[in-house]
Amino acid sequence: MEVDKKDENESESSEQVVNPWEVSAKDGGKIDYDKLIDKFGCQRLDESLIDRVQRLTSRQPHVFLRRGVFFAHRDFNEILDAYEKGDKFYLYTGRGPSSEALHLGHLIPFMFTKYLQEAFKVPLVIQLTDDEKCMWKNLSVEESQRLARENAKDIIACGFDVTKTFIFSDFDYVGGAFYKNMVKVSKCVTLNKAMGIFGFSGEDHIGKLSFPPVQAVPSFPSSFPHLFPGKDNLRCLIPCAIDQDPYFRMTRDVAPRLGYSKPALIESSFFPALQGENGKMSASDPNSAIYVTDTAKDIKNKINKYAFSGGQDSVEKHRELGANLEVDIPVKYLSFFLEDDSELEHIKKEYGEGRMLTGEVKKKLTEVLTEMVERHRRSRAAVTDEMVDAFMAVRPLPSMFE
Repeated sequence: MEVDKKDENESESSEQVVNPWEVSAKDGGKIDYDKLIDKFGCQRLDESLIDRVQRLTSRQPHVFLRRGVFFAHRDFNEILDAYEKGDKFYLYTGRGPSSEALHLGHLIPFMFTKYLQEAFKVPLVIQLTDDEKCMWKNLSVEESQRLARENAKDIIACGFDVTKTFIFSDFDYVGGAFYKNMVKVSKCVTLNKAMGIFGFSGEDHIGKLSFPPVQAVPSFPSSFPHLFPGKDNLRCLIPCAIDQDPYFRMTRDVAPRLGYSKPALIESSFFPALQGENGKMSASDPNSAIYVTDTAKDIKNKINKYAFSGGQDSVEKHRELGANLEVDIPVKYLSFFLEDDSELEHIKKEYGEGRMLTGEVKKKLTEVLTEMVERHRRSRAAVTDEMVDAFMAVRPLPSMFE
């Protein structure tokens, strides 16, 4: 069984809570990813797998792989085994549209998925769970659908190939073969099992109980008969943050009983709030994150005022002791978004040994993020409603596999 030792209610049995709706550590501390790997039963992504990705794709691994942002997996090695033998796979990721604009943390899975799509030359399905956000965030159906289209524009702006990408909203697409698979999954998961995996209680409305199969079945190719006719054995790889793991532990448990392959996962750590890894990015606190709608002035102000520093409280002390890189948010953000490995290592060395000051590091981060956000804003402005319609149209993809 995929979930037998991992399906206890995390909110009651652990010092840290990590599930699709809540991420917190005891006493506001840091998430212990080693404990999380052990609890969930996934595997750490090691250097041998990263080297293998480089060999198979003939391109440098993405910065998120090189620096351990994507750090855990389930059966990623099997995906690479199959690919090496000439068997194709498809990618599946998603977005819960609960806000008008995305922040940088929201972009991470899409930036990485774009790299995977290009490196392996495979098709991609992107699920917009507007139904989920309608139920969890108390949004109206209409508002959830509107946000889904707005978020789709930000996703498209990441540069996905329309000839290899199908974006769908649950409200629009669920039915037919997709719904048949949902019912099959639903019949395999008991109420006790769902409550154990997801921590549902008697106070939750039944819509929440019914949702997990909706997120499960995009990992089965038969849910997309217009894309993968006759390819029911096609493997699926899911790039996602590790808080989504409970959905796919459930999916991997039931897949063999339905005659499907278990989806493989490659999972990321969490993107920290500006206030520190103990902080939480929140839509109610716009100063906890950098948004793709922020101006250059907004970005500079947020970094200077709110980005938690590991530097010392005086220049003299900083020159003597250097910065604590373990808690420094500007360095952590640069580790995500500064492409040049040697430049990053230089900054960490100089800053950690006190020769570079906090203000200099924040200035560099401001430059990197301003360029990134402005580039995204230009791409987003070019995305028309007609382009969204093209990505969301139910149609065959003419060049799914090259």
